[in-house]
Amino acid sequence: MSYPPPSRARSGPRRRTLLASAAGAAVLLAGCTSGTGPDGGTSSPSARARKRAAADSTALLARYDAALAAHPGLDERIAPLRAAVAAHVAAFDGKAVPSASASPSATGDEDDAKHGGKAASAGPSGSPDPVPATEKDARAWLAAAERTLADRRTRALLDVPGELARLMASVAAAGAAHAFVLTEGDK
Repeated sequence: MSYPPPSRARSGPRRRTLLASAAGAAVLLAGCTSGTGPDGGTSSPSARARKRAAADSTALLARYDAALAAHPGLDERIAPLRAAVAAHVAAFDGKAVPSASASPSATGDEDDAKHGGKAASAGPSGSPDPVPATEKDARAWLAAAERTLADRRTRALLDVPGELARLMASVAAAGAAHAFVLTEGDK
Protein backbone atom coordinates (compact mmCIF):
# COMPACT_ATOMS: atom_id res chain seq x y z
CA MET A 1 0.00 0.00 0.00
CA SER A 2 1.43 3.35 -0.98
CA TYR A 3 0.95 6.41 1.15
CA PRO A 4 -0.29 9.66 -0.34
CA PRO A 5 2.22 12.50 -0.57
CA PRO A 6 2.23 15.00 2.29
CA SER A 7 -0.43 17.65 1.98
CA ARG A 8 2.06 20.49 2.33
CA ALA A 9 5.62 19.99 1.15
CA ARG A 10 8.18 22.02 3.06
CA SER A 11 10.72 23.97 1.12
CA GLY A 12 13.97 24.28 2.97
CA PRO A 13 15.00 23.37 6.49
CA ARG A 14 12.74 23.79 9.50
CA ARG A 15 13.28 26.63 11.94
CA ARG A 16 14.13 24.19 14.75
CA THR A 17 16.80 22.58 12.59
CA LEU A 18 18.39 25.95 11.84
CA LEU A 19 18.24 27.06 15.48
CA ALA A 20 19.76 23.78 16.60
CA SER A 21 22.51 24.19 13.99
CA ALA A 22 23.16 27.75 15.14
CA ALA A 23 23.28 26.58 18.76
CA GLY A 24 25.70 23.83 17.77
CA ALA A 25 27.88 26.36 15.98
CA ALA A 26 27.89 28.51 19.11
CA VAL A 27 29.07 25.52 21.15
CA LEU A 28 31.84 24.86 18.63
CA LEU A 29 32.80 28.52 18.70
CA ALA A 30 33.17 28.39 22.44
CA GLY A 31 36.01 25.93 21.90
CA CYS A 32 37.85 28.37 19.64
CA THR A 33 40.03 30.78 21.55
CA SER A 34 41.06 34.23 20.64
CA GLY A 35 44.72 34.78 20.38
CA THR A 36 47.34 37.29 19.51
CA GLY A 37 50.63 36.75 17.87
CA PRO A 38 53.57 35.22 19.71
CA ASP A 39 54.68 38.71 20.67
CA GLY A 40 51.28 39.50 22.22
CA GLY A 41 50.63 42.24 19.67
CA THR A 42 47.84 42.69 17.20
CA SER A 43 49.94 43.70 14.21
CA SER A 44 49.38 40.56 12.15
CA PRO A 45 46.73 40.44 9.43
CA SER A 46 45.07 37.62 11.36
CA ALA A 47 44.83 39.72 14.53
CA ARG A 48 43.42 42.66 12.57
CA ALA A 49 40.84 40.38 10.90
CA ARG A 50 39.84 38.94 14.29
CA LYS A 51 39.50 42.45 15.76
CA ARG A 52 37.36 43.56 12.79
CA ALA A 53 35.18 40.44 13.09
CA ALA A 54 34.69 41.10 16.81
CA ALA A 55 33.73 44.72 16.10
CA ASP A 56 31.30 43.63 13.37
CA SER A 57 29.68 41.07 15.67
CA THR A 58 29.48 43.64 18.46
CA ALA A 59 27.68 46.06 16.12
CA LEU A 60 25.32 43.28 15.04
CA LEU A 61 24.66 42.43 18.69
CA ALA A 62 23.80 46.10 19.28
CA ARG A 63 21.25 45.85 16.45
CA TYR A 64 19.64 42.84 18.12
CA ASP A 65 19.52 44.73 21.43
CA ALA A 66 17.99 47.78 19.74
CA ALA A 67 15.37 45.61 18.01
CA LEU A 68 14.51 43.89 21.29
CA ALA A 69 14.23 47.25 23.07
CA ALA A 70 11.95 48.63 20.34
CA HIS A 71 9.89 45.45 19.88
CA PRO A 72 9.73 43.33 23.07
CA GLY A 73 7.31 40.98 21.30
CA LEU A 74 10.23 39.70 19.21
CA ASP A 75 12.01 38.30 22.26
CA GLU A 76 10.94 34.68 21.82
CA ARG A 77 11.84 34.65 18.14
CA ILE A 78 15.16 36.48 18.16
CA ALA A 79 16.60 35.87 21.63
CA PRO A 80 18.27 32.59 20.55
CA LEU A 81 19.79 34.37 17.54
CA ARG A 82 21.02 37.19 19.76
CA ALA A 83 22.61 34.63 22.07
CA ALA A 84 24.45 33.08 19.12
CA VAL A 85 25.73 36.51 18.02
CA ALA A 86 26.92 37.13 21.59
CA ALA A 87 28.81 33.82 21.39
CA HIS A 88 30.37 35.01 18.13
CA VAL A 89 31.60 38.19 19.83
CA ALA A 90 33.10 36.12 22.63
CA ALA A 91 34.73 33.73 20.16
CA PHE A 92 36.37 36.56 18.25
CA ASP A 93 37.54 38.72 21.15
CA GLY A 94 37.49 36.33 24.10
CA LYS A 95 35.47 38.66 26.34
CA ALA A 96 32.16 37.97 28.03
CA VAL A 97 29.15 39.71 26.51
CA PRO A 98 26.27 41.09 28.59
CA SER A 99 22.99 39.21 28.28
CA ALA A 100 19.92 40.69 26.65
CA SER A 101 18.26 40.76 30.06
CA ALA A 102 20.52 43.64 31.09
CA SER A 103 18.71 46.93 30.84
CA PRO A 104 19.18 48.52 27.42
CA SER A 105 20.01 51.88 28.98
CA ALA A 106 22.78 50.38 31.12
CA THR A 107 24.46 48.50 28.28
CA GLY A 108 23.83 51.33 25.83
CA ASP A 109 25.49 53.88 28.13
CA GLU A 110 28.58 51.69 28.43
CA ASP A 111 28.71 51.19 24.67
CA ASP A 112 28.19 54.92 24.11
CA ALA A 113 31.11 55.67 26.39
CA LYS A 114 33.37 53.13 24.68
CA HIS A 115 32.46 53.88 21.09
CA GLY A 116 31.65 57.58 21.31
CA GLY A 117 28.19 57.26 19.84
CA LYS A 118 24.84 55.56 19.84
CA ALA A 119 26.07 51.94 19.71
CA ALA A 120 22.61 50.40 20.07
CA SER A 121 21.65 51.65 16.63
CA ALA A 122 24.93 51.04 14.85
CA GLY A 123 24.91 48.51 12.06
CA PRO A 124 27.70 46.17 10.98
CA SER A 125 29.16 49.03 8.97
CA GLY A 126 29.12 51.26 12.08
CA SER A 127 26.64 53.79 10.66
CA PRO A 128 23.57 54.75 12.69
CA ASP A 129 20.43 53.06 11.46
CA PRO A 130 17.13 53.39 13.36
CA VAL A 131 15.06 50.31 14.19
CA PRO A 132 12.09 49.98 11.81
CA ALA A 133 8.63 50.67 13.24
CA THR A 134 7.08 47.21 12.74
CA GLU A 135 8.25 43.84 14.02
CA LYS A 136 8.28 42.39 10.50
CA ASP A 137 10.42 45.26 9.22
CA ALA A 138 12.71 44.96 12.25
CA ARG A 139 13.25 41.27 11.48
CA ALA A 140 13.98 42.13 7.84
CA TRP A 141 16.41 44.82 9.05
CA LEU A 142 18.23 42.27 11.19
CA ALA A 143 18.20 39.71 8.36
CA ALA A 144 19.76 42.23 5.95
CA ALA A 145 22.50 42.98 8.48
CA GLU A 146 23.13 39.25 8.99
CA ARG A 147 23.35 38.65 5.21
CA THR A 148 25.67 41.60 4.66
CA LEU A 149 27.99 40.49 7.42
CA ALA A 150 27.93 36.84 6.32
CA ASP A 151 28.86 37.89 2.79
CA ARG A 152 31.70 40.10 4.06
CA ARG A 153 33.06 37.27 6.20
CA THR A 154 32.82 34.79 3.35
CA ARG A 155 34.89 37.11 1.12
CA ALA A 156 37.44 37.57 3.93
CA LEU A 157 38.07 33.83 4.23
CA LEU A 158 40.76 33.94 1.56
CA ASP A 159 42.82 36.38 3.60
CA VAL A 160 42.93 34.61 6.96
CA PRO A 161 44.76 31.48 8.12
CA GLY A 162 43.40 28.08 9.24
CA GLU A 163 41.67 28.37 12.63
CA LEU A 164 40.42 31.90 12.06
CA ALA A 165 39.14 30.93 8.59
CA ARG A 166 37.22 28.01 10.09
CA LEU A 167 35.78 30.27 12.77
CA MET A 168 34.77 32.93 10.25
CA ALA A 169 33.22 30.33 7.94
CA SER A 170 31.20 28.91 10.81
CA VAL A 171 30.02 32.34 11.90
CA ALA A 172 29.17 33.31 8.30
CA ALA A 173 27.10 30.13 7.95
CA ALA A 174 25.32 30.90 11.21
CA GLY A 175 24.60 34.42 9.96
CA ALA A 176 23.07 33.06 6.76
CA ALA A 177 20.92 30.70 8.82
CA HIS A 178 19.87 33.59 11.07
CA ALA A 179 18.81 35.61 8.02
CA PHE A 180 16.67 32.70 6.86
CA VAL A 181 15.05 32.22 10.27
CA LEU A 182 14.38 35.95 10.63
CA THR A 183 12.47 36.11 7.34
CA GLU A 184 10.85 32.66 7.39
CA GLY A 185 7.12 32.89 6.82
CA ASP A 186 7.17 36.52 5.64
CA LYS A 187 6.16 35.79 2.07
